[in-house]
Amino acid sequence: MSAPTRRFIRHYVEMVVAMFLGMAVLGLPAEGALRALGTSTSELQADAPAVGLLGMALMMTIPMVAWMRYRGHAWRPCWEMAASMFLPTFAVIGLMGAGVVEDQAVLLSIEHAAMLPSMLAAMLLRPHEYSCGAHGRHAAREKAAA
Repeated sequence: MSAPTRRFIRHYVEMVVAMFLGMAVLGLPAEGALRALGTSTSELQADAPAVGLLGMALMMTIPMVAWMRYRGHAWRPCWEMAASMFLPTFAVIGLMGAGVVEDQAVLLSIEHAAMLPSMLAAMLLRPHEYSCGAHGRHAAREKAAA
């Protein structure tokens, strides 16, 4: 396997790990904040399921973008990766709004399962970004242009 292919795969795995860490690390403070506001995740899922789905996408996206910035990616691929997380979320909210799927566990499963190929699609749009190992140069160019 070539070095660029390994870097591409490593980035994908790092994004998946960041997603799970985001759910684990940000989930507890988010639940605490909801409780301080007099509600909970389960109540939110029952009363405002779209907000719950968006919150889940946000908790997974924040660490992904933070890790990409740490690794030297410019903002554009970070926003593309963020979009790859929210587009499936909007689609799931659409399914829910249309009455196609109403079960929260199923909606969350579809959301999470759709995010994985969506991230891969974002990466395949710019394979050089994720396989060249030159992210530091992208960040340096962006800082110089600012």
